[in-house]
Amino acid sequence: MTNFSDLITYFENLARKHISIQHTDNEKHFFRFEIDEVLNGIQRSDVAYPMLVLEGYGYDYTDNKSDNIIRNRDTAFVLMDACPDMSDYSALHTIWDELESIADDILVKMKSDKTNPLTPVIRNFDFSSVQVNLIANEIGNSVGLRVSFKVSSPMLSDINPERWLPD
Repeated sequence: MTNFSDLITYFENLARKHISIQHTDNEKHFFRFEIDEVLNGIQRSDVAYPMLVLEGYGYDYTDNKSDNIIRNRDTAFVLMDACPDMSDYSALHTIWDELESIADDILVKMKSDKTNPLTPVIRNFDFSSVQVNLIANEIGNSVGLRVSFKVSSPMLSDINPERWLPD
């Protein structure tokens, strides 16, 4: 069973390993924000571009009238880069093209990692659930992509007696 911390670790590692992002402890390119924080302009001085932002998620369950319960997580990541002149459409388009290429790299890596036993958090990544939207943020002079997707994972359906007081 996986949890949100596992997803954060997975995406932070992607940000560390991708050649265009290269997140480190000293040069921060990975963050955990919600989309409204991104759209309202990130108020941090330690932001390095391009950056990868992981959003929180919502989830539902699939039961299929069996003992195999599936947790379906809907989440997103955002790729952002600085654009000093938001009226320069040629520059905007160049940045979006580069971010689209990075997003494709991340999605292909996720597709590959879903078969890796070392990355169970992404095991049931559904590529057909991916949707991408362009972002232009004049508040923070940045542009980006929001990539939403679904990841499903089995959920234990056995009662853990250690988590319940006796009757």
